[in-house]
Amino acid sequence: MVNKMEKTYESAENYMETILILNKKQSEVRSIDIVHETGFSKPSVSVAMKHLKEKGLIDIDDSGYITLTAEGMTAASAVYERHLTLSEALKAIGVSEETAVADACRIEHYISQESFDKIKEYVENKIR
Repeated sequence: MVNKMEKTYESAENYMETILILNKKQSEVRSIDIVHETGFSKPSVSVAMKHLKEKGLIDIDDSGYITLTAEGMTAASAVYERHLTLSEALKAIGVSEETAVADACRIEHYISQESFDKIKEYVENKIR
């Protein structure tokens, strides 16, 4: 069973990953962009952004534009790499793209570094 602290951390990682992905698509990211991307309510996103800012993972300028701090970028990039690698591995073994992406999103938060490193090594050597 997932405890509340793990769920909070997973949620923060998902928000940071969403900011990273949006930033790849567009030059500026605001809370409303995150609302549209995730389907979460405006108040939920607002609270999450407040928490990420308090933790020093994002900055929000006076115009409401959100950027990842260096620490936030490191964390978001690591989660995104896990997501892409796990999705690729699952698709390679025959899992449908939709299921692979959804499962990777869940697995990426809980897989050990050792297991991830081995999956990544396998993907790089056998699939790519």
